[in-house]
Amino acid sequence: MRFTIILCGFLLFLGAAIAQDTTTLQIEGTEGTLHKFTVEVANTPELIERGLMERDSLAPMSGMLFDYGDAQIATMWMKNTPLSLDMIFISSSGHIVAIARNAVPQSERKISPDVPVKAVLEISGGESQLLNIQPGLIVHHELFGTEISASPQAEE
Repeated sequence: MRFTIILCGFLLFLGAAIAQDTTTLQIEGTEGTLHKFTVEVANTPELIERGLMERDSLAPMSGMLFDYGDAQIATMWMKNTPLSLDMIFISSSGHIVAIARNAVPQSERKISPDVPVKAVLEISGGESQLLNIQPGLIVHHELFGTEISASPQAEE
C-alpha cells in the first residue's frame, strides 16, 4: 500500500514536471537577423508559478514564454531557480519593453518593468546581450499576432 502511494505521488510529480507545449519564437535583431528560440509555454497559473524553478540547465536558444493573457504588470523572481536567466518583458504588440539581464539565481528580489506586458520570455543569463537583443525589438510569435518568418536569415 505504501509503495502504491509513493508511486502515485511520483507519477503526479512526473506529470507536473514534464515540459509543457513547445513552440518556436523569433526575435528580429537590429540588422534584420532573426534569432530563433524553442520555448516552453507557461499559460496556466500553475505553470506560470512554477516557471523554470529547480532547473539547473537551459539549452542555448531555448527558454520559457510566460503568457499572461491580458497585459498586466508582471512581477518575476528567481526563488528556487539555480541558474541565471535573462527576463525579456514583451508588450501585446510583440515589442520588447524591458530586459532584466543575468537575474541572480535563488534571489527573492522582485523583478518588474512596472508597465503592463502580455508576456515574459526567460532565456539563459547573458544570451540576450550576446545576441544584442534590446528593448524596442519585435518578437514574432502567434501570441502577439506577429508571423514567424521562414527567412534564410534566421539564426538557430
